Amino acid sequence: MIIAVPVTADDRVAYGWGRAPRVALAAAADGAISTWQVHDVGWDMLHDEGTEGAHHARVVRFLKDNEVEAVTAERMGDPMVRTLDSMGIPVVLGATGDARTCVLAALAVVSGTA
Repeated sequence: MIIAVPVTADDRVAYGWGRAPRVALAAAADGAISTWQVHDVGWDMLHDEGTEGAHHARVVRFLKDNEVEAVTAERMGDPMVRTLDSMGIPVVLGATGDARTCVLAALAVVSGTA
């Protein structure tokens, strides 16, 4: 499963999803992460350029292009939660601390093993 998480430069969960400067994509299964890739998405700078719909489209395109199956973050606005829900992408909120640990916790929640 590919899980996205907003991250800081030191692989901690960054506050918020829609204004994340970088997002890590983790391929995770069976309680382990097999790949970890950090993408500089620049959503912090792009968030207020254009309409909310245009920003959501930018995020959706990133998720689709990278075949993301779940997202974990500390927080996310209700409109973005609804957008991801409509895409069938589960969202696990309340993530803080080490991003890799949070990805594994989200994997457990999404896969029903938590």
